Amino acid sequence: MLPLSKVELFNRRHLRYNITVGLMDGGMFGAALGFASFGTILPLFVASMTDSATLIGLVPAIHAAGWLLPQLFTASRTARLRRYKNTVLRMTVHERIPFLGFAVVALLLPKVGLQAGLILTFLLLTWQGLGGGFTANPWTSMISKIIPPEARGTFFGTQAAVANLFISGAAIGAGYLLDWYDAPVNFAICFFIAVFFFTLSWVALALTREPTDNEKVIDEHPTPFWQGAGTILKRDRNFNWFLLARALSQFATMGFAFYIVYALRRFQMDEVTAGYLTATLTIAQTVANAGMGWLGDKIGHRAMLILGAASATLSSLLAWIAPSLAWFFPIFVLTGFANVSIWTNGMTMTVDFSGETDRPFYIGLAQTLTAPATMIAPLIGGWIADTQGFIVTFALSTFLSIVMMGILIFIIKEPRKFNKPAPLPVKETI
Repeated sequence: MLPLSKVELFNRRHLRYNITVGLMDGGMFGAALGFASFGTILPLFVASMTDSATLIGLVPAIHAAGWLLPQLFTASRTARLRRYKNTVLRMTVHERIPFLGFAVVALLLPKVGLQAGLILTFLLLTWQGLGGGFTANPWTSMISKIIPPEARGTFFGTQAAVANLFISGAAIGAGYLLDWYDAPVNFAICFFIAVFFFTLSWVALALTREPTDNEKVIDEHPTPFWQGAGTILKRDRNFNWFLLARALSQFATMGFAFYIVYALRRFQMDEVTAGYLTATLTIAQTVANAGMGWLGDKIGHRAMLILGAASATLSSLLAWIAPSLAWFFPIFVLTGFANVSIWTNGMTMTVDFSGETDRPFYIGLAQTLTAPATMIAPLIGGWIADTQGFIVTFALSTFLSIVMMGILIFIIKEPRKFNKPAPLPVKETI
């Protein structure tokens, strides 16, 4: 067994501290999202300004696409950083400030009108999504650096579980706020509360202890992101199939974005019930994150992705045939398991494909190449919902979930058990 490097010794010495502040960050970030959820509160805010299912479906799509798209383009710069924390703190401001903008738009809505409100809302959504995207690669690289490999899945899962626990409580509170106050003041209150918790989250993130990696080999003439990406795509077929499965997952889950609106229109759901459904979703994700992250570390994250694909299939199938509002509680439980698999286990599995040197390229590829599907899938789902009805969208999601599950079972191999490719070539070092 090779001796630990100075960076590894530092990380293990401060591991408990970094886990603690990481969980604080996740909890406060989750509380903020509970009051400004991309799955419920923001879609309801947009629904108060338009009846278009396509526009409503764009809310989570813009957030997800903005988070995914920039990551490959930041890979080369991220790979050259000896310390990620300062970049993370600067970039994450741009995924938090837009929520203050949502609150201002809500307050000004009676004066500026619905059309202007929609335009401003989607501009802020774009800013927020891209802010998250420019943060994501250095943040993932930082966490992968300070958390040992054998504990990453557990940490990602536990942090997400804590975040979802706070989301669930905050979502119930948001549901009551939406019921107690008239629109759009009720939305403004929710967004202001979200800004408060986002600030606390930033403070906790700033407390992270990350060592400067002076032993890291940095190319004096960095590999262009497109060249590094091309090398990986040519040599790593297992990773290519993984990318296909990630892209397909966006189409397999495209019906998820319309569950709340469908329940609202089909079963006359009230705002309080919407809050309880959000809480159901987040509690399910809390349990799933804690369990699936730990299980992924033990038996492999591919197995958890297969479980998530099965959950997505059942969720879409039940939404397709649901005869009453009560069915949406198990539907949202299954949705939570599918979301955790795709995002938490998918992110952890991504970093398992590579070593430290080329990890930012793998992260960037896994996220950026998924972005087009993330944007297109809800648009297609919204168009189908507007023209053919929500049921057709749910049926198509069911079929595509089955296809994704087949790829995961029969083609993709667990990267930790499969031979890893050699790192990208280094031309000249300093």
